[in-house]
Amino acid sequence: MGVSVPGGGGGGRSVDVDLNLVPFIDLMSCLVAFLLITAAWTNLAQIKTEPKGLGKDTEQAIPPDPPINISVLVAQDSHWIGLTTGDRRQVKKNGDDYDFSSLEALIGEYKANAIFADRKDIEVAAEDGVTYQTIISTMDAAIAKGFSDIGFVDPNSLSVRFKQ
Repeated sequence: MGVSVPGGGGGGRSVDVDLNLVPFIDLMSCLVAFLLITAAWTNLAQIKTEPKGLGKDTEQAIPPDPPINISVLVAQDSHWIGLTTGDRRQVKKNGDDYDFSSLEALIGEYKANAIFADRKDIEVAAEDGVTYQTIISTMDAAIAKGFSDIGFVDPNSLSVRFKQ
């Protein structure tokens, strides 16, 4: 492809410049392919979460018979799991590590209850300073026991209050 620039040289002559667009087209096609592939991988590596609980900034009318919810709080020293009916249990750390096998067993006990046999919703919250991997491992334990509808909320928005 040629580009003509009139009057570009000394003496009023036109200057013709040849532009090679093939490398530019190659670069653009590679970028488009890379972006399409990256977008597909982004969707594969996510856990679906939705807001749950009663937010402190929202004004919601509480139904006359509120449903029984199950909540998990990942604290600095342990996991707390409980129901809105008042049943609260604690799974303490084993040394420096969280006890995910005991947590999974406890979630399984709640799932075996007739109230949660057909339900898949659970609320998970974490205190400040809890590592991201600990939160993901907690969600994995809930998914393993059949709670696939995970709502990640602020600790103050949990349906169950573990610490006052």
